[in-house]
Amino acid sequence: MDLPLSDFRKMAVAEFDTTKLLAHASQQAKERGYERFPIVDVDSHHYESESMTEILDYLDDPVLRQLALSAAQASAKSNGVVPTGVGYQDMGGRVTRYPLRKLEKADGPQHRDITLTKRWMDCMGIDVAILFPTPMLQLGVHPQVEVEVALARAYNRWLCEKVLTREPRLRSMLYLPFNDADATFRMVQEFGKHEGVCGFMVTAARYRPVHHNSYMKTYALLEDLGLPLGFHAAYNWNDQSLSLLNRFISVHALGFTFHNMVHMANWIVNGIPERFPKLKVVWIESGLAWIPFMMQRFDNEYMMRSSEAPALKKLPSDYMRDMFYTTQPMEMTDMGALQTTMRMINAETQLMYSSDYPHWDFDLPSTIYDLPFLSEAAKRNILGGNAIRLFNLKLPAQKLARVA
Repeated sequence: MDLPLSDFRKMAVAEFDTTKLLAHASQQAKERGYERFPIVDVDSHHYESESMTEILDYLDDPVLRQLALSAAQASAKSNGVVPTGVGYQDMGGRVTRYPLRKLEKADGPQHRDITLTKRWMDCMGIDVAILFPTPMLQLGVHPQVEVEVALARAYNRWLCEKVLTREPRLRSMLYLPFNDADATFRMVQEFGKHEGVCGFMVTAARYRPVHHNSYMKTYALLEDLGLPLGFHAAYNWNDQSLSLLNRFISVHALGFTFHNMVHMANWIVNGIPERFPKLKVVWIESGLAWIPFMMQRFDNEYMMRSSEAPALKKLPSDYMRDMFYTTQPMEMTDMGALQTTMRMINAETQLMYSSDYPHWDFDLPSTIYDLPFLSEAAKRNILGGNAIRLFNLKLPAQKLARVA
């Protein structure tokens, strides 16, 4: 029987509850005994657009703040200041994620983001989550660089003050306005030692070469601070190559690997790992299937044209094995290929679990825990131990004692 839209909305308000959506995840956590060891989610998300009015209060420029507030009123979803791209992320997939989330009740003294995030963390058995924005993943293609810089600083200030300092289970690799190299450097200077900041993140959908000399002072500062640099994948359907694709499934499959592959190629071939050997790099939300391809392809090219990469002292794949990767969205259609991939990247020490929750393609910890070819030690490292060591996370003593 068809229901009027008003009745459907009332039912949605009454029924939408994270604990109900993740009831099976909670059951999994109990059955697998996740309480026996720490689990760290290295890539989870919130919808900063739900708090955009708060964030815009942190904008220093009063003119830009007024323009942004006006734009937010005109477009409740995108808030008018962050490009959301063209796609169907909110209209397909396994879970209706964005529209109903706004209707979930989050009463109590804590900020709504803290309450909702802890709710899904508790269901999954997550001890610590590293939190990233969602619409702002497209901010790197904003036509006005000054807007990216202003919003990045406002968001980072808001996140630190309203969320990170108030909940020790939440951490973040803060957004870097990479289109402005000087502003990027100042961002690390300002927030590098702030409570809850465990690194910094570049959104990959952008068109600035990571090997440009203007970024070297930022890499040196990150290395001095002992903070990792992450490249968080995203897509841009307006990219000249991706614009040839006529279905979102194609854009999603290729876009989330394409930009990270370009940045990694420039990072390695131009010798950045040799210049900053102590700087840890994390490649986020690209899945894993592309990594063996790049290892083989670039090793083969390097052996034929090593003169074009004179800074390298070893094969490109060896530098890639020194880097860190997050699991999601992990390709699982061929277990043999996945096992080979994990061997090639030294997954036991270099791979870190990520859920990407609450996005439609999120992965539960069981994605790793149920893999038949991983040892118990490898599972615990990937689910938490590697992240604890990389980000120097502080967990309760009883949890740290169980890190493999």
